[in-house]
Amino acid sequence: MEDLDYGFSKKTILVVDDEESIMELLVYNLQKEGYNTLQAYDGVSAVEIALKEKPDLILLDVMLPKMDGISVCKRIRYSLNVPILMISAKDTELDKVVGLEMGADDYITKPFKIREVMARIKANLRKSEMMAVPEFTNTQQTPAKVETPEADTSVVTVGDLTLDFKKVEARVKDEVVDLTIKEFEVLKYLAAQPGEVVTREMLLKKVWGYDDYVGAIRTVDVTVNRIRDKIEKDKANPKILITKRGVGYYVVGDRT
Repeated sequence: MEDLDYGFSKKTILVVDDEESIMELLVYNLQKEGYNTLQAYDGVSAVEIALKEKPDLILLDVMLPKMDGISVCKRIRYSLNVPILMISAKDTELDKVVGLEMGADDYITKPFKIREVMARIKANLRKSEMMAVPEFTNTQQTPAKVETPEADTSVVTVGDLTLDFKKVEARVKDEVVDLTIKEFEVLKYLAAQPGEVVTREMLLKKVWGYDDYVGAIRTVDVTVNRIRDKIEKDKANPKILITKRGVGYYVVGDRT
């Protein structure tokens, strides 16, 4: 059995899937890697187990009986700040957008390679441990402290965009924008280096904690598109979050 390499206590993972074969595959490999596992075969049970047992990470199928995975994700996010990796046979951008908007940290499509799933689990657990912020103790989503090239300040303004790290609040021209935690983390990292293009691979490494980018690049694009829906007046002609075609993204403006 391979030892978990990030040096923390044995983690518990809740697996939610109504397909027996998928459940057996995931549970077997998770236990082989040294994780404790919990199992739920429908959405209602998933919420009950998650709130009672408070697992360290949740693998959540989208298509579930009694309550779909999107609703489960939304319900859990009201009370728990744990990494949620959604798994689905659907691979449309709309499905990914909805999943990420409801608070999922990533979206994995079936059929998947078990090695890829394990790598993403380790990355999310490692990131969760490294970025816990003790001062946020309410029952809402606790923001991760994203690694940035410069030292944090409590409030950063770049052009029309203002980020308040203590309140986990984003404003565009003094109007509050409702962002998910992951969306806020992406903007925080980009705002730390305004005008500098950041590659998708770098965002995956610094914000998602992934060293293996296989199958995950689209997660960045979907998240950025969702951010634009919220902060740009005209998404087709963005003024704040810009794409450098074939390279990555950057935030416009001077940091103050």
